[in-house]
Amino acid sequence: MLEALIWGAVACSSLIIGAVIGLKVDARPRAIGLLLGFGAGALISAVSFELASEALHIGGTDSLAAGLAAGAATYFGGSRLLGREHGTHPAATGVGAMLALGALLDGVPESAALGLTLTQGDGVSVALLAAVFISNLPESIGSAAIMRKGGSSDRQVLGLWVAVAVAGVIACGLGFALLDGASDNAIGIVQSFAAGAILTMLVDTMIPEATKTGGDKTGLATVLGFAVALLLSASQ
Repeated sequence: MLEALIWGAVACSSLIIGAVIGLKVDARPRAIGLLLGFGAGALISAVSFELASEALHIGGTDSLAAGLAAGAATYFGGSRLLGREHGTHPAATGVGAMLALGALLDGVPESAALGLTLTQGDGVSVALLAAVFISNLPESIGSAAIMRKGGSSDRQVLGLWVAVAVAGVIACGLGFALLDGASDNAIGIVQSFAAGAILTMLVDTMIPEATKTGGDKTGLATVLGFAVALLLSASQ
């Protein structure tokens, strides 16, 4: 359990590192948009090759469908509780908070999967660890910068991302403790839940904000993020 918590802390530390960068580095809006585009590409790759594909292979179509629906509905409901109204673009603070919500709903199952790899006796998956660490950075950097520009204090932003990171560390420990020996359906639902939440967040918040601030080069950054994450996935 201690080893799982340590590796979970390593993976989730990038959330806090990214938040500090977003608060301290006065990046131009276009740079933030391109960074968000890169992160969106990495997440699209993760959904395609790490989460949905594995959920289908392990748990079958029923687990995939149930998890996708639950993840999408959870993010949709959570974003509306944060104040987003249907058909309107949220204020800067709302965008940042919704990116954090997406990171939470993505990071908890992803960290649980990282903890699960430790139960297989071969040590932590370095490729998965690197993928989690790298994909966390754009979300937290972009969210922190957007929230700072929207008037949130540094303490509020850091507190939010520390809470998300702590949730990820706990999830890694629980993944080690609870998912060892879990049914294929349960594991498939955990993975596809993250996929559904990420896809909804990408279309609802991350991609619109990236293209709005990053301009016409955002698509290129998205492809680059996709390629980097794909290479990490293929190296496992």
